Amino acid sequence: MVWKPHVTVAAVAQQDGRFLLVEEYAGGDLVLNQPAGHLEPGESLVAAVVRETREESAWTFRPQALVGVYRWYSPTRNETFIRVCFCGDVADHVPEQPLDDGIQRIVWASPEDLRTTPARLRSPLVLRAIDDYLFGRRFPLDVFQDVIER
Repeated sequence: MVWKPHVTVAAVAQQDGRFLLVEEYAGGDLVLNQPAGHLEPGESLVAAVVRETREESAWTFRPQALVGVYRWYSPTRNETFIRVCFCGDVADHVPEQPLDDGIQRIVWASPEDLRTTPARLRSPLVLRAIDDYLFGRRFPLDVFQDVIER
């Protein structure tokens, strides 16, 4: 059996003390998550987080740093995820843009809001990335190198 973890990216964007989240359906539940999604073949991690943020929130995400790389095992799904979280700014919101399937709306929430309703979070990685961001964890984007065989 071949083990293949899911490689995902997520955007941590803060404005006025609140963080950009999406309210989405996952496993039949309405949950909160950062704009996030899977890396596509041939795509860089930075390009993936910009694309996913646009598709899920209608905001343009400008990554500034890496917050962390997280491995999470979901016992309910029996799957492992490698999540690469970036922080940055958002601009150029296009409210009339349709959002990805399952996304119900955009939410700006404070960390306190999220701490009081942990069951609403899609995974523990949502609050962990925000806490790491607030703690000041930042790594340069050039830690990622795309090596293409010729």
